[in-house]
Amino acid sequence: MRKNQKNYKEQPYIYRKKRKRIETLFSQLCDQFMIRRNYAKSFKGFKTRIISKITSLTIIQYINKFIFNRNINNIKINIV
Repeated sequence: MRKNQKNYKEQPYIYRKKRKRIETLFSQLCDQFMIRRNYAKSFKGFKTRIISKITSLTIIQYINKFIFNRNINNIKINIV
């Protein structure tokens, strides 16, 4: 809540937790996978690059969760 907000209703814990996870995911895509930096020449190239970045993030999360039993947010941890 901010000082200048009026009629603020606090969100339930589950919504805050999900929102934090989504914002963390977008931050990781922008910072670590550089999703904003894209030098594709065509839409097909753009689509391919974006899909490959999202797929690599998903694979890292899968490996962290189901193979190493780690937190899925830890993208920079060594896989080996």
